[in-house]
Amino acid sequence: MKINAGEIRVGMLLEFKNDLWQVLKTQHVKPGKGGAFAQVEMKSVNKNTKLNERFRSSETVEKASLEETNFNFLYKDDNDYFFMDPKSFEQIEIKKDIIGDKGKLLTENLGVSVSFYNEVPILVELPKQVNCKIETTDVALKGQTVSSSYKPALLDNGLSIQVPPFIEAGDEIIVDTRNLEYVKKI
Repeated sequence: MKINAGEIRVGMLLEFKNDLWQVLKTQHVKPGKGGAFAQVEMKSVNKNTKLNERFRSSETVEKASLEETNFNFLYKDDNDYFFMDPKSFEQIEIKKDIIGDKGKLLTENLGVSVSFYNEVPILVELPKQVNCKIETTDVALKGQTVSSSYKPALLDNGLSIQVPPFIEAGDEIIVDTRNLEYVKKI
């Protein structure tokens, strides 16, 4: 599907230069002289390379047509994550490098959305927020500025994130899966 360069948004998948690219950053610029353009930073889904490209606002780009299906997470092994379609009970496996660090947030039966391109899974979207438990965290120092002082914490799934000083080991928190940041205490 063709879209104007001005419609490019972060997270979109584009077909460009015989490859599939995920948009990481986009900036729309209207210089004083000359036409408006979109400066787009993209990452290749297949080759894991980055590309900065400038599209004039009059140009069109091909948006990749993806087929989205809901799956439930089952289990993982050394190389893959395994998911099941809750309607057809069909199972699929997805390589760990496709999911990346966010795979640590997967828990049994967690509902995810898997995007397929030409029947190959290329993108796994987790729910926006998941519950996690704090395994260990540093002790908060008295007298630190409350507004800006975050401390490192290790979650029960092995992820390390920054949390506010009042969070202690054993606390349940909500984590944003898009940027792996603390949201709130439960």
